[in-house]
Amino acid sequence: METWPVRPLRRSRQGLTPAECQTVLERGTSGVLAVLGDGGCPYAVPLNYALDGGRILFHSAPEGHKLDALRRHPEASFCVVDCAEVRPETLSTRYRSVIAFGRVRIIEDADRFREALRLFVLRFVPDTEMALRVAMEESPARLVMLEFLIERMSGKQARELCDGTRMTDTG
Repeated sequence: METWPVRPLRRSRQGLTPAECQTVLERGTSGVLAVLGDGGCPYAVPLNYALDGGRILFHSAPEGHKLDALRRHPEASFCVVDCAEVRPETLSTRYRSVIAFGRVRIIEDADRFREALRLFVLRFVPDTEMALRVAMEESPARLVMLEFLIERMSGKQARELCDGTRMTDTG
């Protein structure tokens, strides 16, 4: 049974290919994770992330609303906005975004935790061994690493960014 029903884009010409969606995720550094929160209410939280193939890595405090929600329902979506420029003169927005759908799990294995943390730290502090050492020494007791396994992605961009079906380099 597929968890994530596929809903076709209303304006399919503006849809991004899987490779273009991947490029948006590679370029981004932050997005919004949406989960099923307390009492069935939607809960969305902005997060920094690192992309590693078909998974998105996050860090989190070992307790809180986000983790409680994910423990109950690991299904989530994650939205990354690549560009969003309001165009007042045309009452429109020049945009490009991707939504990934999948499941989030806590990385329990110590070696996988260290590797995920290493990838995350190097994403934001490249070539800084001191930051990595500090993160490795202090972090395991203070945080958890989360792994979002991408099951499906969908992306879309504004008409003016379209040239046929290809994503332009602007944005």
